[in-house]
Amino acid sequence: MDRLMALRAFARVVELGGFTKAGDSLQLSKTTVSDLVQSLEKHLGVRLLQRTTRRVTVTAEGAAFYERCAHILADLDEAEAAVVQARVAPKGRLRVDMPAARARLFILPRLPPFLARYPDLRLELGMGLRPVHLLEEGIDCVVRFGTQSDSSLVARRVGTMSFVCCASPAYLREHGSPRRPEDLSAPDESWTGNSREPMRRSG
Repeated sequence: MDRLMALRAFARVVELGGFTKAGDSLQLSKTTVSDLVQSLEKHLGVRLLQRTTRRVTVTAEGAAFYERCAHILADLDEAEAAVVQARVAPKGRLRVDMPAARARLFILPRLPPFLARYPDLRLELGMGLRPVHLLEEGIDCVVRFGTQSDSSLVARRVGTMSFVCCASPAYLREHGSPRRPEDLSAPDESWTGNSREPMRRSG
């Protein structure tokens, strides 16, 4: 016996005054509703409803049992509604850490509509590249580049990015073309001036 469904069937019969109406309300057949109530009565060892060919009335034991059932079912419906509402409309504090450049480029421009959609959500956004201990620091998630090395965490790829090294024609006219990657951080006379040679990959 599905005790929860039996409780709902019994309560609906009491509220609507008949098995047919209760079945229509629960999208069950009259026979199914009757069987559920009978199983409940057998389980409890008392008669909850008095049946005649014309009407259904609740017994004294049934009336007392219904009062308790009504509170239980109301609390259950409220609990289910709260869970569904929390899933649909999240609320509370959400702590996220990600690189500042990516936050400014992708996240910050989208924050106003996001927070307007979820007004009960309080977002705390950290922007850095330092190693973060999620559990110790109470951070919900981080956005990082590369492969996740901590097997205790769940990682999900949210996108891919490509990087290229380029320079404007004006920059090359003024400084020439670097020949090694190191030249970009420490320019010297070996590649400044009017050189137009393309940058070669160092071996």
